[in-house]
Amino acid sequence: MILIIGGYAQGKKEYVKNAFHINDDCIFEGYLPTAGEFETIGDRRPVINALHRWIKKSMEEGGNPEEDIFSFVLHHPDCILICDEIGNGIVPMDAMEREYRERTGRILIAIAREAKEVERILCGIPLKIK
Repeated sequence: MILIIGGYAQGKKEYVKNAFHINDDCIFEGYLPTAGEFETIGDRRPVINALHRWIKKSMEEGGNPEEDIFSFVLHHPDCILICDEIGNGIVPMDAMEREYRERTGRILIAIAREAKEVERILCGIPLKIK
């Protein structure tokens, strides 16, 4: 598993496409694909873009994003996860928004611990963290 992080609109997806030779049909935008959707990409590496959006949706629907993402990674150890850094800046007044940021941060910490590689993208330039 590879984790790619960075701020909004910093070129994370373009970096992944170029650096890892990924086609658009292997990129799932803001959700974890079903088994049927994997048939469309064959043995190519799946990429989950906007992981933070999926986490928020999962929380809003009463899901368990921590459990679900690690189940996904267990079944797809070659995946690439792309996530915006959302924990910087002003702390939201809304309790749900605070919980969302907190849980996303903790999920990213756990993913980074297990990831083979972690890179931060800033202005389209990668910085290898792990």
